[in-house]
Amino acid sequence: MRIKNDDTLLFIGDSITDAGRDRADSASLGAGYVHEIAQTLRDRAAEGPGPRVINRGISGNRVYDLESRWTTDVIDHRPTVVTVKIGINDTWRHYDSGLRSPVDAFATCLDGLLADTARRLSARLVVITPFLVPVGPDQERWFEDLAPRTDAVLRAAADNGAQVVRADQVMAHAVRDRQPAELARDGVHPTPLGHRLIADAWLAVADPATAQAPA
Repeated sequence: MRIKNDDTLLFIGDSITDAGRDRADSASLGAGYVHEIAQTLRDRAAEGPGPRVINRGISGNRVYDLESRWTTDVIDHRPTVVTVKIGINDTWRHYDSGLRSPVDAFATCLDGLLADTARRLSARLVVITPFLVPVGPDQERWFEDLAPRTDAVLRAAADNGAQVVRADQVMAHAVRDRQPAELARDGVHPTPLGHRLIADAWLAVADPATAQAPA
């Protein structure tokens, strides 16, 4: 399936999606993977500006924050492709603030958002898995919480017919040949290289023909 020039692509999630966007400017895409995807699609559009791209990432969000703004930030825009990237803050806040996000509750919330979108929109759903590139020994233990949360994301995607971008696998593969900080300086927030890898992985799933086309 291809992304068409008349599509509206909406991305929602946490700081990895936000990537410093100007929230006072509805057209701002930030400096991360959303911008990289939009630029690639625009560069390769046969004619016109390419698809409309909307970024509704907000730094610090957990899945429950997405739930509280889902209608206004997703449904009301009537997108044709909805991409969700969430989960790392649900893990991170557990370790740095003691703020729990039980995996079962997380899964129920995410599943509900995807199911609600499928009911209300005729949109393709894409889910990007959370990831972690540990830059120190303290972060290694985060996988105790993150691994089952990633499994929950995969189940929610499968139950709702969503395509999956395995950012966790992409980053794990990339770190074999690089220092972790080259991909995410704090283990969580991608560098420009990390964002480009996520963008390429999204394109390979959502629009394989574009991903394989010569630059």
